[in-house]
Amino acid sequence: MQPKYSVNQHTVSILLGWVQAKTIAIPEIQRPFVWESVKVRDLMDSLYRGYPVGYIITWKNPDTKLKDGSMSSGKKIIIDGQQRIMAMRAAILGLKVVNSSYKEVRVVISFNPVTEEFATRTPSIQNNTLWIEDISEILGKDGNLLTFVRDYQKKNPEVDENIIVSNVQKLIDIKNRQIGVIDLEESLDIETITDIFVRINSKGVKLSQADFVMSKIAANEAHGGALLRKAIDYFSHSIQDPSFIKDIQDIDVNFANTNYYQKFSWLSNANVDIYVPDYTDIIRVAFLSEFKRGKLSDLVSLLSGRNFETRVYEDEISKESFEKLSNGVLAFVSQTEYERFVMILRSTGYIDSAMLRSQSVLNFAYAIFLILRAENFNPAEIGMYVSRWLVMSILTRRYSGSAETAFEYDIKRVVKGGIREFLQEIEQGSLSDAFWNTTLVRDLETSVLSSPFFNIFLAAQVKNNDKGFLSKEISVSDLILHRGDIHHIFPRDYLKKLGKEKNDYNQIANYVYMQSEINISIGNKSPKEYFALLQQQIAQGTPQYGAIVTTDGLLENLRANCLPEEVLAMDINDYDGFLAKRRGLIAQKIKEYYFKL
Repeated sequence: MQPKYSVNQHTVSILLGWVQAKTIAIPEIQRPFVWESVKVRDLMDSLYRGYPVGYIITWKNPDTKLKDGSMSSGKKIIIDGQQRIMAMRAAILGLKVVNSSYKEVRVVISFNPVTEEFATRTPSIQNNTLWIEDISEILGKDGNLLTFVRDYQKKNPEVDENIIVSNVQKLIDIKNRQIGVIDLEESLDIETITDIFVRINSKGVKLSQADFVMSKIAANEAHGGALLRKAIDYFSHSIQDPSFIKDIQDIDVNFANTNYYQKFSWLSNANVDIYVPDYTDIIRVAFLSEFKRGKLSDLVSLLSGRNFETRVYEDEISKESFEKLSNGVLAFVSQTEYERFVMILRSTGYIDSAMLRSQSVLNFAYAIFLILRAENFNPAEIGMYVSRWLVMSILTRRYSGSAETAFEYDIKRVVKGGIREFLQEIEQGSLSDAFWNTTLVRDLETSVLSSPFFNIFLAAQVKNNDKGFLSKEISVSDLILHRGDIHHIFPRDYLKKLGKEKNDYNQIANYVYMQSEINISIGNKSPKEYFALLQQQIAQGTPQYGAIVTTDGLLENLRANCLPEEVLAMDINDYDGFLAKRRGLIAQKIKEYYFKL
């Protein structure tokens, strides 16, 4: 079998020349320059001493067929080595880099030709004539070595001229150091590229499919790739830090004048806390909603211009793909679309980000929302279908395995048969009586507080405006939003003293949202004991545990929190039976909640 790559040696000068000539496209896979200046210093020191600095790995974009029949030569994309390339550009050519705050900065490396030390420039170095303050002043220009040495000696007459000539020449020779370049064939698919990267990279940091999409976007200038990449990057950064919106106007004036910026400038006054997407999420949702496909490897091919039938790369396909992806991104970042989607999440009962831990579930739900909006479904139907799909996919663990494969299958079924018919089919097959009576009850047998099934129960309580355990006025929603406490119905200390292990007393079927003051009043009493005191409270009409002072109010509160009436007289001997009964009650509450969405 022929190798799918070639290995060559190129000088630092040639590599940087390629970058400047844009023969190699910096893919922005890792986007901002994240190296600390000390790593840049160490890289320069290694090059100076002739130490190996690792391979640069590139992958060639396929040539694309233009309308006139000619071929457009594809660029090489850096798959591994971007930070080293950027470090060399900064130190050797004196060019600015974009830091983690998306601001352009200089990374200045200094060199002492007497001691052969490299260092990050500091005020003390600037005031020390023994140091070359900025090595780019020598490496980035074709200056005369002897002229520099004479000037240096005038400032430092005590230094041996031969040492200076020798060491400054070694510094200049950095540009002639050889660096290995592994060129991966353009015919390799994205899964193979990913596997190669993992095998070669010593840290084993696996790039995601979205990273490769970002590299494809950034490498394409003809179809607005640079602006599209910035839009994705800037939005994902701004939604986590809204103050960054105003910074864009300072750091990237040109982008601030684009339609992309106008579309998401609303984030400057937003308070986003439920769905906080990163660039991967934006790409996935835009791809699902616009292309009706789920595998991002297909997006990489489409952005390259691949015709899946002829297997030829065509510029027209590339152009159309960039337009569709741009439309998908614009829809994603739209204030109207985003806020309506979040409103549906809240109306479903998900009022806090901690209740929704699966980005895959959120991403597909948002894609469904955007598709139904584009198809002009009425708002009530959109809300119902998105809510049900969200909860159904959590209940069935639909995207907990190979999410991308499930995305591909689901989006094609939604497009082919319609959301109504496909959802009904799933409900009939996966949400049968056996699911509600057995499977879900078994799923609730866990001590993991972050269980998605417990969070569905809480969402049901929020949707029903249920009150917290033994509360008359304070709702579960209030307790969640104001960081109320989750407490044990059978108190933890009570169970521990009677020999129960952590996995036993921390069962989610033993949890309720409860006001802290009520929990403190209960202490470590058994339910039988504290409910007896509560019944005295009802008889006397003097609140001690919450504000419930009627029997009907107490029974209503028990039902809202899925507690069997028998709990009023339960102690340690009834604990296991209590858990089993409550799991069944919670499962039934979730079932009623789901079919009312």
